[in-house]
Amino acid sequence: MNKPSIPKGTRDFSPAEMAKRNYIFNTIKDVYALYGYQQIETPSMETLQTLMGKYGEEGDKLLFKILNSGDFIGKLPSEEFVSDNVLKLAAKICEKGLRYDLTVPFARYVVMHRDELQMPFKRYQIQPVWRADRPQKGRYREFYQCDADVVGSDSLLNEVELIQIIDTVFTKFGINVQIKVNNRKILAGIAEYIGQPDKIVDITVAIDKLDKIGVYAVNAEMLANGISEEAVSKLQPILTMSGTNKEKLKTIAQTIATSEIGVKGVEETRFILEKVEAVGMQNELQLDLTLARGLNYYTGAIFEVKAKDVAIGSITGGGRYDNLTGIFGMPGLSGVGISFGADRIYDVLNTLDLYPQNATQATQVLFINFGEAEADFCLPIATKVRAAGISVELYPDSAKMKKQMHTPIQKAFPLWFWWEKTKLIKAKLR
Repeated sequence: MNKPSIPKGTRDFSPAEMAKRNYIFNTIKDVYALYGYQQIETPSMETLQTLMGKYGEEGDKLLFKILNSGDFIGKLPSEEFVSDNVLKLAAKICEKGLRYDLTVPFARYVVMHRDELQMPFKRYQIQPVWRADRPQKGRYREFYQCDADVVGSDSLLNEVELIQIIDTVFTKFGINVQIKVNNRKILAGIAEYIGQPDKIVDITVAIDKLDKIGVYAVNAEMLANGISEEAVSKLQPILTMSGTNKEKLKTIAQTIATSEIGVKGVEETRFILEKVEAVGMQNELQLDLTLARGLNYYTGAIFEVKAKDVAIGSITGGGRYDNLTGIFGMPGLSGVGISFGADRIYDVLNTLDLYPQNATQATQVLFINFGEAEADFCLPIATKVRAAGISVELYPDSAKMKKQMHTPIQKAFPLWFWWEKTKLIKAKLR
């Protein structure tokens, strides 16, 4: 008999692991609430009409599509199934897909409920998403995102606030991080500077992989996508630029001074950096001109967070999207948001062993079961202790002491504590 298994890129979580995950979710929820964000939820599946075309060509390929119910095969001619055009076939037999992220469903939610919402609307959402990606360390096919977005406001103070949220969350976790910031308008200005404004998507998709595949592979990808050698050569000083945030901002401002959109991006970035510096931060904020965030819907500031002490990918990301709701018939509504990658944060906290003891402690009081009479005596006491907000267990069977004590609780409290308590209960029963 073959043992059951789960799909690659997915995981089971034990009670102890769920306690850790809930610590992550609750910490993030608490910080979101401090900044006035309200929780919503959306369905796990969306129509493909909602999802397709929102994440770029690569993102569309990674969507998990759901076969139509009923006799979807009988409605199509047999030659459709031997076609090499898989995407065309999928469009005919799939009308729904699992959500790829929480931002596009949120945009759909805003458009559908626009008459009920007061702008600006600040929401947070903590739910699983699915991507048909190649599973590897820190990358899963099913994982949770913890999003916060504000729509209906053009103010860059929203970006400042989101950076503060990121800083607060990771300070609470005890994770040392580097918060990277850039602006898609700066990237558009760079594309104009190197003479390839029509290749902005190819440029951003390529340089977004710089940390993963290195500068030579990035250059090769750009060349393969039709970006000229001259343009790639002109881009190199920007890809390797160093210095303080102010120095890099000054250099790029001079470099793209003839680009109207690029200058706008520099002004926005300068505002954000100055305001964040004024409020102070616990973690490092770095202007990274190679940060691109490959998703096509970003139009302004973009963010990405890396853990300093663990080799893992981005653990938080986000940015501004001025045009997202326009694709659902509601133009002119600006938004900005971030997403914490709960699964990668979970891996980082495990690697660094940063969980507080009470985060994984479930039962606080255990009543040993010596028999029916003793159990009857303990039941009302356990009820009173729970009413005081203390988690309690009464062992259900009158088993050997060693077996009853073999519970997760003994990791939190020494054995003699329970022995003294049970002796006291026995004395009262006599």
